[in-house]
Amino acid sequence: MKLTVLGAGCWGLTLAWLLTNNFEDITVWGREQDISQDLRENKHTSKPLEVQLDNKIEITSDLANAIKDADIILSVIATSGTRDVCEHLKQAGIKPEQILVNASRGIELPSLMRMSQVIKDVLPNQKLVVLSGPTLAKEVLQGKPTAACVACENIETAQFVQKACNVPNKFRLYTNTDVIGVELGGSLKNVIAIASGFAHTMNLGDNCSGTLLTRGMAEIVRVSIKLGANPSTLYGLSGMGDLIATCSSPMSRNYTVGSMLAKGKKINDILAELGSVAEGVKTSKAICELAKKFDIEVPVSNAIYEAVYTDITPEQLLSKLMNRKLKEEERYV
Repeated sequence: MKLTVLGAGCWGLTLAWLLTNNFEDITVWGREQDISQDLRENKHTSKPLEVQLDNKIEITSDLANAIKDADIILSVIATSGTRDVCEHLKQAGIKPEQILVNASRGIELPSLMRMSQVIKDVLPNQKLVVLSGPTLAKEVLQGKPTAACVACENIETAQFVQKACNVPNKFRLYTNTDVIGVELGGSLKNVIAIASGFAHTMNLGDNCSGTLLTRGMAEIVRVSIKLGANPSTLYGLSGMGDLIATCSSPMSRNYTVGSMLAKGKKINDILAELGSVAEGVKTSKAICELAKKFDIEVPVSNAIYEAVYTDITPEQLLSKLMNRKLKEEERYV
């Protein structure tokens, strides 16, 4: 079988490395020709993480060649670039029977579409699977045990990807048919991860961290149910699992963004310093727009939106959250 990975960033290269022995042929496509040329010559990168690729992995910036004869096409393109890449996939001759697995987590602006909706908007007949879960790239590269979820409305397609991409002792995959829940759990937790990094750097304590995770989870559930998700999915790998991992680790880019915001740095400087995409930044805007559209309370997400896009101080944010009107805790059973 042939695997094509779209995206030569940290997570894309990590997945290509991880799945080296699962496929006879692996091709990594990167849209920036200079990066692709460097990878082609060295099969190695050190930014932001060190990845050494096997010599059998082909690197190309030719999309039509990359997807030719691929059984699985694994997309690890940033949310903002997904629609454009799908348009190029159409032009490059992607076939409906080729399975497109999306591993990006975010919500498109200004459409407020999930990534599967964006892909189907451009490629309506494409076989589509969503990959999500607690998958910090550095730990995957260290060979530490990791589990994730592959979701598709067609369970047989999900099972095909599950068997093809499962790596014994390293990468365990579960299937799910709730695409909406898997996508939203993986996307919305990035906003809460920013809040977690923010709180940790302000030294607000473990009680605060526990509160942020639970109240943040309440927001994720609230929004996701309104958009059609099965609430039980949100307590699985792509929801609670990903939330715990991302909110607990400085290896998370979104956690790092929150930490740097708490130090008084501006978002443009933070993103330039990171040198990579932190999806929670734009998702904070998307979740607030969704909340306004559907009249949903999301105070933690609103606070992060203010932290990212306004000049509000950390102390002012904390005061706004802690002095809100008292209320009853939700029940979802």
